[in-house]
Amino acid sequence: MAPFLAYEDKGPTSGSASSRPPHATPVPLVLVHGHPFDRSMWSPQIEAFSPGRRVVAPDLRGYGASPAGRPLTDFSGFARDIEALLDELAVDSCVLAGLSMGGQIVLDCYRLFPERLRGLVLADTSPASETPQGVRARDAMADRLLAEGLGGYADEVLERMVAPYASARVKAHVHAMMTGTSPQAAAAALRARARRRDHTALLPRVRVPALVVVGADDTYTPVSGARALHAALPDSTLHVVEGAAHLPNLERPEEFDRALAAFLARVDARQPSPAPPRP
Repeated sequence: MAPFLAYEDKGPTSGSASSRPPHATPVPLVLVHGHPFDRSMWSPQIEAFSPGRRVVAPDLRGYGASPAGRPLTDFSGFARDIEALLDELAVDSCVLAGLSMGGQIVLDCYRLFPERLRGLVLADTSPASETPQGVRARDAMADRLLAEGLGGYADEVLERMVAPYASARVKAHVHAMMTGTSPQAAAAALRARARRRDHTALLPRVRVPALVVVGADDTYTPVSGARALHAALPDSTLHVVEGAAHLPNLERPEEFDRALAAFLARVDARQPSPAPPRP
């Protein structure tokens, strides 16, 4: 259950739009942040899109203002938390957007409750499971974060999370999110993420539109991986954001938002189709 998640819920709710026919109601947008961040990474998108549609942005379990709750051992616990929050907020269906780890959570949500998702936004993310080397690296990083906190890690990776030429304001925001994250929650997420499912086989079965976005200078999830993700999805659009690294929604919000706005308009115009069978 996830009523404990902290979240922002802005824009017209389903209740205020109930007089409109369903096809005229903008689809709610739910934003899932990456690691080790919080919901404030979506501040530009919340501001841009909440005047015209309902936008929900939670802090994942143990991140931001959300308490850790029960210990996370299964990566799908994040998806179950999102599902419970949708229930709590009476969001029957939505476009679900996630960046990096958030994109992996979005794919897990589609695996678990595809009937509630009208579109997917997969930004700077990968569908594959972790390699044996990656498992060892994530476990070692979890140990390090528990021993040292996130300060040294944040200093080391800041100019990979955002490009070295990103603005000082963006760098400060990203650094503050990382250093504000609980080491215990970050370590638990790293261990669970290291053992996540491989969603590669799920991609050809996705029956809703998808938007794949990637920063042109992202070294964590490079453009080549985004092109492969785009090719594997039956109905997807690829947008490469120039002048950005791993967080294009913060580094180049205007361009990111233009791509997202075009995608949302397309989803809004599309009539819901019968729910697909669960994989």
